[in-house]
Amino acid sequence: MWNFQNLQLMLCTALSCVSSAAGLISVFGYEGSDVTVSCPYDPGYERYQKYLCKNSCSYSDFLIKSTQGNKTKYSVYDDKRTRVVAVTISDLHFGDTGEYWCGVTRAGKDIYTEVKLEVKADRCCDKVNKTQSIEEGSVTISCPYDSQSVNKLKFLCRGNRPSTCRQQAVITSSNTQNGRFRLSDDRKSRIFTVTISSLTLKDSGSYLCGVQRNSGFDVFSAVELEVKAESCCAKSKNMSGVMERSVTFQCPYAPQHPNDTMFLCKGNRASNCTDMMDESRFILSDVSSSSFSVTVTKLEAGDAGTYWCGSGPEANVGNYTRFHLSVDATLHQLSDPAFYALFALAAADGDIRPS
Repeated sequence: MWNFQNLQLMLCTALSCVSSAAGLISVFGYEGSDVTVSCPYDPGYERYQKYLCKNSCSYSDFLIKSTQGNKTKYSVYDDKRTRVVAVTISDLHFGDTGEYWCGVTRAGKDIYTEVKLEVKADRCCDKVNKTQSIEEGSVTISCPYDSQSVNKLKFLCRGNRPSTCRQQAVITSSNTQNGRFRLSDDRKSRIFTVTISSLTLKDSGSYLCGVQRNSGFDVFSAVELEVKAESCCAKSKNMSGVMERSVTFQCPYAPQHPNDTMFLCKGNRASNCTDMMDESRFILSDVSSSSFSVTVTKLEAGDAGTYWCGSGPEANVGNYTRFHLSVDATLHQLSDPAFYALFALAAADGDIRPS
């Protein structure tokens, strides 16, 4: 008999996972992919014929024998050194789900071990979380997992095919930095996050968060990312100010965002602008459920330029307004009391004559 009392056999790939314990072999695979059933046997049966069959293993239920050549859907290899016969089932479909048997032909009653095969659709998921950002900006994708997965491998891949996700992952918890991708795992809250920086329009599309399972199917959640051109969504306003005077920016504020996420920054692009909120001349005021104000006092010529303000993660789509500020020095000179004093002194000296 095949000895399974102390046997634990496991064969896992990116496409499928096969486990064996106590006489039952559980096999998992995705529709359209292949799966390999590995059936161990006891010493002394190396030269005996092995086979895989379905249901009651009647004559019509035999799928392939070790003494046969490989077939289109089934192939077999008997490794006599390790005493494992491996049967590969190709191009899985839902009809392949069910009960199989690994068999060893011998005089009298054959030796059987039960195999159960489960086939799932190679797509994910019923629920898709959607997120947006802008080109040249960044985005953080949050991936929750259960308490049994704290020490498991986490990964992120593009597309929505679970069968190839781990194999084609752009980042994993075993290599937490890969170019523009960075993975962090908060085990206390059981959420791992992947931050993608320097976004391009080509980063738009479907992503899968994955957690590896030692047996059975890996666990996935789906995310749809939309990356928009920076100029697509921001409201744009022109403003003018006078040197040494003040100007006030009226900024949008979303009530679901914490107060500490209000921002005003300066630069040509929202994704890499300079934070101005800590500057002493930039004063926050009039915070309401829908807006807040930032007043710039004692304007300088260098204050002219492009500003972005809003709330939430900086440069998120729709959370900010763009301002173009110009600073006029001429009006300041005309309204400066010192300028008028000089004008009056020149007139008294007769340097200014009527035309």
